[in-house]
Amino acid sequence: MTADSPSEALARLAEERVDHRFKGLPPDADGLTVAELAAQRRNLFTGGFATPVLALSAERLEHNLDLMETYAARHGLAFAPHGKTSMAPQLFQRQIEHGAWGITLAVPHQVRVARAYGVQRVFLANELVDPAALRWIAGELAADPDFHFVCYVDSVRGVELMDTALRGSVRALDVVVELAAGEGARTGVRTDAECAAVADAVAGASTLRLVGVAGYEGEVPQATPERVHAWLRRLVALAVDFDKAGRFAGPGLDEIVVSAGGSAWFDAVAEVFAEIPGLSLPVLKLLRSGAYVSHDDGHYRKLTPFNRVPQEGALEPAFRLWAQVVSRPSPEQAFVNAGKRDAAYDLDLPFAQVVRRDGAERPATGISVTALSDQHAWLRTTEEADLEVGDWLGMGLSHPCTSFDKWPLIPLAEADGTVVDYIRTFF
Repeated sequence: MTADSPSEALARLAEERVDHRFKGLPPDADGLTVAELAAQRRNLFTGGFATPVLALSAERLEHNLDLMETYAARHGLAFAPHGKTSMAPQLFQRQIEHGAWGITLAVPHQVRVARAYGVQRVFLANELVDPAALRWIAGELAADPDFHFVCYVDSVRGVELMDTALRGSVRALDVVVELAAGEGARTGVRTDAECAAVADAVAGASTLRLVGVAGYEGEVPQATPERVHAWLRRLVALAVDFDKAGRFAGPGLDEIVVSAGGSAWFDAVAEVFAEIPGLSLPVLKLLRSGAYVSHDDGHYRKLTPFNRVPQEGALEPAFRLWAQVVSRPSPEQAFVNAGKRDAAYDLDLPFAQVVRRDGAERPATGISVTALSDQHAWLRTTEEADLEVGDWLGMGLSHPCTSFDKWPLIPLAEADGTVVDYIRTFF
C-alpha cells in the first residue's frame, strides 16, 4: 500500500522530467517536468512536437467518460472499467470521479500500478494462483481495511493453490466463480456441476470467501444477441442457485456480486441484469467495459452497443496518430514515418483521416493505409489525393488496448491542438 494519498501519487507523475524516453514530445522540452510542459500549453502542430506523435482528444475523452457514467447510472449498474485498456492512473482517477465503483484489472502487475496510485477497489478478471502475488495482495488487505479486492476462481486446483499461498492471512480473499462462455471459450468453469465443486472448494478454504459469480460474454462462441442473452441468463441463474443453496454466507458479507460486460455487449448485460430477482443480500451488478474511454475508429466503432441503441448516445473516437510524409515515390504510393512501433494493427490497419499542410487541415481523400513496417506506414494514393513530402497525416486507430501500450506519455489535446496535459501509461 502506498503511503501517499491518490492525489499525492498522481501529483508525482507531473514532477517527472521529460526526456528521450517519451517519443513525439518536443526535443527542446528535455529537462522540464510534465507539469511545466503542460503549463506552456504548446500547440500539437506548431509547438515543436516531432512525428510520429499520438494525441488523445480532451473533449472526446470527457464525452466518453460522461456517457458511460450516465449509461451505468440509468441502468442501475455499478461500473468497474477494465484498466488494462489504458494502464493510465490519471484515467483511472477520472473514471472513478465519473462514478466508477473501482477498476478491473487482469494480472498482478496491473494491480500494483493501481494500488500505487490509490485505487481502493479492484476486480481481477482472472484466476490468481501465483504465490508471491497472492501474498502481496494479502499484505495489501491486511494493511488497508478499506482496500476491496475480488478475483475469479475457475478450478478446484486453483482454489487449493490460493488457499495454500494465503495461509495465515489476516483477511479472507473475496472470489467469484467464473462461468465459461461456452465450450471452447477462453477460461471459466464449463458445467453447473463443476461450478458447484469449485464453490464447495471455496467453502472449505478458510482463506477465501465466495461473494458472487462472473464471466465475460465477449467470449460466447459465434456470438449473436440471442446467444449472448442466453449465456447471461445462465450466469444469473447460477447466482440464484448458489444463493438458494446458501453459498453466499461468508462472515461479514453484505452483497452478492454478479459481473460481466466487455465493450461489445454491455446493452445485453444491462437488459439481463435488470431481470436479476431479489436475493438474500443486495446484488452488486458490476459492468466491466474498458475500451469506451478512448473508443476507436475501427473494431469498436463497428461493435459498440450504442449502434443498437442510438437513443442512449454515441461514443467518440478520441485517438489520432499524426505522422509525416517522408517519401512520395510515385503518384500511387507514399510513406509516412509511423509503423508497428506506433500504431495498433492487431485488428485493423490505421485509417487515413486528415492531411495538414501550412496550418490548413482537409480530409485525406484518396489516401488509404495498406500495410505497416516497423517504422513506416504504406499508403495507396489515387488521383484525388493531394499529398506531398512534409505533410502531416492524421490517422484513426483500431483497438484501444494496443494503442495505449505503445506510448508511455500521451499528449491530451483540445480541438485546436492546444496540449493541456500528458497521460502517463504503465505497461
